Amino acid sequence: MKIKILIPVYNDWQSLSQLMNEINDLVITTDFQISIIIVNDSSNHDRLDEDKDLKNIHSIKILNMKMNQGHARCIATGLKYIYEKEDFDYIIPMDGDGEDRPEEIKEFLNQINKSNNKPIVGERIKRSENLLFKICYRIHKLITLIFTGKSIKFGNFTCLPKSVVEKMINEKATWNSFSGSLKKIENDFISVSSVRGKRYFGPSKMKFNDLIKHSLSIVSVFRKTVLMRSALFMVLYILLIKSNASVVTSIPLVMIIIMVYFISKLALRENMDELDNSLNNIDNIENLK
Repeated sequence: MKIKILIPVYNDWQSLSQLMNEINDLVITTDFQISIIIVNDSSNHDRLDEDKDLKNIHSIKILNMKMNQGHARCIATGLKYIYEKEDFDYIIPMDGDGEDRPEEIKEFLNQINKSNNKPIVGERIKRSENLLFKICYRIHKLITLIFTGKSIKFGNFTCLPKSVVEKMINEKATWNSFSGSLKKIENDFISVSSVRGKRYFGPSKMKFNDLIKHSLSIVSVFRKTVLMRSALFMVLYILLIKSNASVVTSIPLVMIIIMVYFISKLALRENMDELDNSLNNIDNIENLK
């Protein structure tokens, strides 16, 4: 069974090198053929030339992008490239910095034979960031649930059968949010426990404003539901406070309006034409193995 591991990277070649070493060291049965597809998001730091003996990895390719386009769009481009150009059975998108732990790949593979062609997702049970970030992350999950009715406990680290990949590359939301798009097209998942690992080198690159944007991008995939729920909330809230209206009691209404504005703006990132033409952004392809 042919497994393609899809890894976006921007400058962090040192971490990627460590990740590939750890993937190579996994004890995986010969039932699975592991290959790696790297999407280089127009890095401005050159990678180090290394002579690696990655004997357990069947092939390694780097798709060098002409323009930087961000993490989610690199994954979307990689999915489209693999679906159209590669022979595969499953794709595992994962971060290249160690926060998606390579040892958990084995659990994905263990689930494949009993998954009945369903997507397998890594459901986060533990995170490695500081307390403030963890609290904000829980708030993000709660907001997503309240305004979309969707509980999304997974990120990019998943194992997708070919049939699901086909749906993903034909869904415009994939160009905006991977997990939001996957939740939109699929409701039946196989979940495995996943612990958010620590970065191999340096602190996490996910900043507070990145978390907000990430959260609202997911929510924006379900903007119709968000608009209806927001409108209902505002009507009920206005009825509740009408006898005690003030600047202070109006703050929740202002926050909802601001949220809806940014969600509507982020929803414009969904673009089927750009997704369809994403392979045109590939400058060249390097075959490392």
